[in-house]
Amino acid sequence: MTTQELIKLLEDFIHLPGENEVVEFKKAQNGFDTQKLGEYFSALSNEANLGQEEFAWLFGIHDKTHAVLGSSYKPTRPSLDALKREIAEGTNCGITFTEIHEIMYQGKRVIMFQIPAAPKGIPTSYKGHYYGRDGESLVALSLHELESIRNQSQQSDWS
Repeated sequence: MTTQELIKLLEDFIHLPGENEVVEFKKAQNGFDTQKLGEYFSALSNEANLGQEEFAWLFGIHDKTHAVLGSSYKPTRPSLDALKREIAEGTNCGITFTEIHEIMYQGKRVIMFQIPAAPKGIPTSYKGHYYGRDGESLVALSLHELESIRNQSQQSDWS
């Protein structure tokens, strides 16, 4: 994605009335707990699958006001790439961010985490637990949702 496309996407999401199952805002100005990030990764990946979206997004902006505050979290490309590896080590199948984008918006650094949808038939777990969303809340993936994803592989006839 180009910088202009990312800025347009950021502006579209900023204007949403609130977070939803595939869009999460966290300010993460100076840091963010990796365990929590992995849990959100699992939840957003699973919800993108269930919502038939290609990606889910986690943004470094204020979750209540949608204000762009700027971030010094993982300030170098090597540190962001190391984060991608760390998340992959905690997920089943080694799934990780499609990309971690850094853009400047209104003179402030914004990190945009692009999260792939869980593969068909395989819910995304983080450290052995499956997460989902209930509106804006992070929760355990319900049994119904877990089975909905698992049953996707049975719905297609490959013969």
